[in-house]
Amino acid sequence: MQIEEAIQTRRAVKAYDASFQLSREEKDELFQLALLAPSAFNLQHVRFVEVSDPALRAQIREVGWNQAQMTDASMLVVVCAQVDSWEKNVRRVWDGAPAEVQDYMAGAIDNYYRDKPQVQRDEAMRSCGLMAQTLMLAARGKGLDSCPMDGFDFDAVAKLINLPDNHVIALMVAIGKRAVEPKPRIGKLPFDEVIIRDRF
Repeated sequence: MQIEEAIQTRRAVKAYDASFQLSREEKDELFQLALLAPSAFNLQHVRFVEVSDPALRAQIREVGWNQAQMTDASMLVVVCAQVDSWEKNVRRVWDGAPAEVQDYMAGAIDNYYRDKPQVQRDEAMRSCGLMAQTLMLAARGKGLDSCPMDGFDFDAVAKLINLPDNHVIALMVAIGKRAVEPKPRIGKLPFDEVIIRDRF
């Protein structure tokens, strides 16, 4: 599938064929593609929690407004981010670069994030958004469907997946084979209203 078609046909699908299953290899291939998404300073904040345990998925559905895709889709991914990656992983993510580049980047990263918790969190969320969209387009490119979700109790899900204190949850993504055709797109705002040329 061409990228234009993947973008045009990607929809937030709510109903999935529960009998359709993706193999571990197929899931990992989607993750490998998603991991090519950019992240600021190459900090790679995002952590994917792929929930495959049926009992755990049922518990997540209980705290997720009983959304069927949480148990019926072949794949359920909690998209998380390590907020302090700027501090913990700075040398790791620049390993292999010349020493002077590593030193420069370490200083620049420290200056950008230290004592700025809102910047740290905002950056983690941006990385999650980029990664989640890449994951959904990778899925669509393989003829699969997906649904981004934030309709759940974030604190409850954090407890269920043992989320570390230095991580945040941004959203979930369900992936699988649609059971019904999506409804027509509606309510799209006019192009000229949402595309601003130079200044508001």
